[in-house]
Amino acid sequence: MSDAAVIPPSTVVLVSGGSRGLGLAIVSGLLADGLKVAAFARTVTPELRELAVKYEGRLHIGSVDITDAAACNAFVREAEERLGPIDGLVNNAAIGQDSLHVHTSVDQIEKIVNTNLTAPLVLTRLVLRRMLAKGLKGRLVNVTSICAQRGYSGLVAYSATKGGLDSATRTIARELNGRVLANSVAPGFFASEMSAVLGQTQLDQITRRTPTGHLTDPDDVVPVIRMLLCENTNINGQVIEVDGGASI
Repeated sequence: MSDAAVIPPSTVVLVSGGSRGLGLAIVSGLLADGLKVAAFARTVTPELRELAVKYEGRLHIGSVDITDAAACNAFVREAEERLGPIDGLVNNAAIGQDSLHVHTSVDQIEKIVNTNLTAPLVLTRLVLRRMLAKGLKGRLVNVTSICAQRGYSGLVAYSATKGGLDSATRTIARELNGRVLANSVAPGFFASEMSAVLGQTQLDQITRRTPTGHLTDPDDVVPVIRMLLCENTNINGQVIEVDGGASI
């Protein structure tokens, strides 16, 4: 049996961008499964605060900008003091894009790359170093997108960052050689603020071309993330697409 096959399920999971949408659903699902969760976002929503009250002692929350490395470091240390060593990480925080590449400013490209790629890599480095220093084996899940596998107008920089995370996932799995199970989950388009930039016409076209006939819902994605974090599995270095077959 390989080392990867015996990596224990996560017990304390850090979730970035955990205040709304898919991130909030991930946090709620992990808590319902009995895990301890540390979740941060730029803005802590009332829904996340309600979860913190409901799961007092098992959920630590904070208002943190993922691009602020010092603030992320402080949050991780505080979370471990309250919940115990972090042995799972879900990189979910991201910002979208709503412009053709030729119309996207240099400043906006830098912001998208920094938020969606550079900052998650820095956070991953921080968490993995702490895991390894404690002798822990852990799990990493990067939330990416089918945009990394298939082109969509108006999402050049966004797609580039998600493709970069997929590549990083595979390389981390190789580098850590069984100490961490590292995988990506690539959702299709949600009927949400992140996909609103495409316009209803393009969303309708995507829906018609999707074999299941509907856009992705958080309820489609959360079970896959929970499986990668919580079940005995030898899945490592993979990109799992959850899009109803839209990217076939």
